[in-house]
This record gives sequence, structure tokens and C-alpha cells, in this order.
Amino acid sequence: MASSTMSDGNPAKTQGGQAEASRTAAVTDAAGTVREAAEGAVARLPEVAATTRSAIEDANRQMRAGSDEMLSMGSVLSFGFAIGLLIGGASRLLVAAALIPAAAMGITLMDRMSRRGRPGSRTVQGG
Repeated sequence: MASSTMSDGNPAKTQGGQAEASRTAAVTDAAGTVREAAEGAVARLPEVAATTRSAIEDANRQMRAGSDEMLSMGSVLSFGFAIGLLIGGASRLLVAAALIPAAAMGITLMDRMSRRGRPGSRTVQGG
């Protein structure tokens, strides 16, 4: 059995120390890179939020202006796409993201139907 004791001047210890210093430097460098990326993302957050809000408002405006047939076809198409992703083995997060347009169009369509069904919005015919 070989002896496991090493003298202080052993090259193996020196290489181990250099490897540890190299790892520490790499981790510090990676942490700096992550910090810079996070700072850049935080700086752009208001711009991204404004762009996202504008896109959502535009999509909502287009859904409200669309016909009932277009809304029903769009919601069925989006739902079918989401189910296809689910059957295909996509991640649940991706499937949930694919269901968002289907839900938005379905809610808009149901809102239209409920407004038409209210007694106050019907016209009275006859005398």
C-alpha cells in the first residue's frame, strides 16, 4: 500500500492550489457576467413592459373587432395546437402558453354571447 502523506513542496499540492484558484476565478468571472446580464435586463424592463402592454392591447382590440366566426375558429385552432403540443410531449409550460390565445378568444366570444342574451339589450317586437 502506498503512503498518502505528501511533503509541503509536492508538485501535486501546488497544482491543486492552482486548480482551486482557477476555479475561483472562473466562478467570480461567471458571477460578474450574470450580474451584468441581470443589470441589462432590469434596465430594459420598462421598455419591455410597455411593448408587451401595447401588443396585448392591440390583440384585444383586434379580437373585439373580429367576427364571431373568426373568434370561434381562432380559439379552436389555438386549442388544437395546444393539444397537439401536449400529445407531442412538449413541456407543460409551452402547452399552457399555447392555451392563452384560445382562452382569450373564448372569453371574448362568451362575453359577446352573454351581452346578447341580456333582457335589457333585446328589442321588443310586436305591440
